[in-house]
Amino acid sequence: MSDDHAGLVAAIGEVIPEAAWQRCYVHFLRNALDHLPRKHGDDCLQELRWLYDRRDLTEAKADLAAWLSKWSARYPQLTTWVEETIEYTLTFRLPRQHHKHLKSTNMLERLNEEIRRRTYVVRIFPNSQSWLRLVRALAVETNENWMEANRYINMDDLRQHKKLALRQAA
Repeated sequence: MSDDHAGLVAAIGEVIPEAAWQRCYVHFLRNALDHLPRKHGDDCLQELRWLYDRRDLTEAKADLAAWLSKWSARYPQLTTWVEETIEYTLTFRLPRQHHKHLKSTNMLERLNEEIRRRTYVVRIFPNSQSWLRLVRALAVETNENWMEANRYINMDDLRQHKKLALRQAA
């Protein structure tokens, strides 16, 4: 999950070729503003945002087709751009209960803010290893909170989803 930074996308594909990359839908919607006139219709973007609340890819694509036909006459530049680029935001590879948290980079941005906050408090580290220890400890703590609290990622659901996907593939 990231924004559409070409270097980052290429690095993910090179270093972790089996990883599924998804573009953050928040960044996608912000980029959509570049393809609208200054006084754009909020209804158009609101309806585009609603596509991400669909249950599965089939439902999202059906609603996307309806959205494209509704807005293509009024905003042709936007609808052409959306049609070309939205595929990377509609992956739906994870269980439905995870879509809310894993369709944007909010979790990662929150972790980065916490690292900034905690390192700012210390200000001067005696060496790079001490800084690295603090960042690792924060990453481990955050990972444990995400896994144990089941607030963000329920590993049992992911395991069940993977088993179902393997059965369907066979």
